[in-house]
Amino acid sequence: MAAKLNFYPLGNADTLRIDLADGQKVLVDCAAMRNGEIGDKRCDLPEELRRDLKRAGRDHYDVVCITHTDTDHCKGFGDFFWLRHAGKYQGEGRIKINELWVPAAAILEDGLTDDARIVRSEARHRLRDGKGIRVFSRPERLKKWMQDEGIDFESRKHLIVDAGRTVPGYDKTGPEQVEFFVHCPFGWRQNENTVIERNEDSIVLHATFVEGGQESRLFLASDVNYETISEIVQVTRHHGNEDRLLWDIMKLPHHCSYLALAPDRGAEETKPVPDVKWLFEDQREAGAVIVSPSNPIPTKGSEADQGVQPPHRQAANYHRRITNADDGEFRVTMEHPSQTNPKPFAYNVTALGIALDVAAPMVSSSAAASTPKAG
Repeated sequence: MAAKLNFYPLGNADTLRIDLADGQKVLVDCAAMRNGEIGDKRCDLPEELRRDLKRAGRDHYDVVCITHTDTDHCKGFGDFFWLRHAGKYQGEGRIKINELWVPAAAILEDGLTDDARIVRSEARHRLRDGKGIRVFSRPERLKKWMQDEGIDFESRKHLIVDAGRTVPGYDKTGPEQVEFFVHCPFGWRQNENTVIERNEDSIVLHATFVEGGQESRLFLASDVNYETISEIVQVTRHHGNEDRLLWDIMKLPHHCSYLALAPDRGAEETKPVPDVKWLFEDQREAGAVIVSPSNPIPTKGSEADQGVQPPHRQAANYHRRITNADDGEFRVTMEHPSQTNPKPFAYNVTALGIALDVAAPMVSSSAAASTPKAG
């Protein structure tokens, strides 16, 4: 089987399900945002995920990666998953997690509530237990926390993955046919800052898939802003790793916010700062795809257009322009196939590149057909 990237209409929220070539399932963020009110067009994420797992004959994910603990990345975590740290989260029908990936900030941040606090409790329990966990970056504060908790750092350091490294256990030449490279968080910046910046200390990943000898690349930028993206670009180029910033498909950071591009929104189009411009324009492959996990792009002059919350029309105008000039795709989760009836959609990783899965939502893969669009 080939890898598949599955996106969900959740409003301004993130969930990506990656089905790997060897059958593994990796869930990047999990935000059950639907509230059941009349007119709520967001999908029922738990139902969608359970249906897929049932088809696959499994009750678990190989990996659940919570890029950071904002509500729009982990809402419903405590209701959906079978968790090790407390019996009340171990009822029948809950979905198990073989390996939980979190940024160091998710373990260290104080004052968390609701699902963010549950993520932290589960991550701390697994780190104490020494299994079923990957922590991204090792700031000095993490070592200090482990020392205070009586956890031997040396016996746990194999569970920690720093920026500039690949995640152990995944190889382009192995049966999983994928490699995950870590761009963020930066441990040094967490040492410099007195307050955890949840968005900027989140997990940013670059995945390289191989199918039929063809490499296809996915860039997952969490909710980082233009300053952090610029730092990622500068550090990566300094180390001669420009190939780690090539991309065929990008999950836009922060729901198509202009702040992922530049400090100024612009009147009609956001003008990105130089390093961000280089990433979006020079590192994109021909026919590359941009996915905005967001509400519909507001129309000019509308109430949403004048507000501060993303998505921002000016940022979308920039992404549309560069995408159209490159024969690519710009797709918004709450606009596909229409704003009135958004549905989950997927991209297949093929020997010819990234291709939109044109099968109807939830139709079995045997009925699927696709036309390559990127790579």
